[in-house]
Amino acid sequence: MHPFTFNRASSTDQAVKWGAAPNVRFIAGGTTLTDLMKLGVEHPTQVVDINRLPLAEVERTPEGGLKVGALVRNSDLAWHLAVKQGYPVLSEALLAGASGQLRNMATTGGNLLQRTRCMYFRDNLSPCNKREPGTGCAAIGGANRTLAIFGTSEHCIATNPSDMNVALVALGAQVHIQGNHGSRVVPVGEFFLLPGSTPQVETVLQPGELITHVALPPPLEGAKSGYLKLRDRASYEFALASAAVVLQIDGGRVRQARVALGGVGTLPWRSPAAEQALVGAPASAATWRAAAEAAVRGAKAQSENGFKIELAKRCVAQQLATVAARV
Repeated sequence: MHPFTFNRASSTDQAVKWGAAPNVRFIAGGTTLTDLMKLGVEHPTQVVDINRLPLAEVERTPEGGLKVGALVRNSDLAWHLAVKQGYPVLSEALLAGASGQLRNMATTGGNLLQRTRCMYFRDNLSPCNKREPGTGCAAIGGANRTLAIFGTSEHCIATNPSDMNVALVALGAQVHIQGNHGSRVVPVGEFFLLPGSTPQVETVLQPGELITHVALPPPLEGAKSGYLKLRDRASYEFALASAAVVLQIDGGRVRQARVALGGVGTLPWRSPAAEQALVGAPASAATWRAAAEAAVRGAKAQSENGFKIELAKRCVAQQLATVAARV
C-alpha cells in the first residue's frame, strides 16, 4: 500500500496549481488510474479529483464543430445526437470500447491518456522501459501477439489501447490544455509521442497541465465515416486491428479521405499513404485494396504479431468499402 493525499479541485486553476507538484495524478472516472494503482504501476503521492470542474458539456462551436469537455463520459458522447449525426466514426469507436459500465464512467480526457495494456507494463516483476526506464523491454522476443507493428523502437513496442483516439486522429481533432503558464492547443496527431528512447513519456503534457476539452472541426460536407474493430472476441476486448475512415466522394471519385489505424501502433496511427492512394481515385474495390496496401507499408512485425499486417490491410479495405456504400 502506497499512501497518498486525496483532494477535490473546485476550479481549473486550483487543479493545475495542485497538479504542478511532484508525482500528482488527476482522477475523473478512474477506470485506468485506479487499476494501475492497485497493481503498483502507478503510485502517486497526491490524487486530485477533477469531477467538480465545469468540463462535462458537449457544445456547438461558432464554426459548426463541437467542443467536448474533458469530463464528458464516453457513453454520453457516443449517444449524443450531434456526434451520431455528424461524426459517426467517433460514436462507433466509443461504443466499440470497454463495457457499458466502464463507458458510463470513462471520460474524454481520461481516454486520451489511457495507458497501454501490454502485460509486461502491468507486471511489476517484468522489465519494462515504459514503467521503469532503463530496465529493458520484455515484450521484444516475448509475448507480443497483441502489440505494435508501427512506431516501435528498440525500447518499446506497446500499443496505444484507445478506440476513441483513433477516431479523433481521423477527424483531425484538437486538444485544449491549461497549465500554470496559460493555455495551448495541440492537434491530436501531435499530442501523442513515439516511444523512441523515452517510452515513459507518452504525450506532450507537462506536469500540472490539464486537458480541458477537445475540439472537433465541422463535418466535411457530404462526408461519410465509420469505425471497424477486429478483436479476439465480440465485446470487452482491445483491438488487434481497427480502422477509422472518413470519406468524401463526389462524382464516383474520392475527393477527401482520412484513414487512421488502431491496435497496431504505439500511438493512434494515421496513414497519409493510404489517404494519398485514395484522393482522386475512383470509389472502387481496386482503390480500397490499393489504399489498404499503402496503409501497411513500413510495418515491422515482432516474433508473434506478423499476422497483424494482413489483418490491418483487410480491416482498412473492408471499412473503406463499408463507408463508401453508406447512404
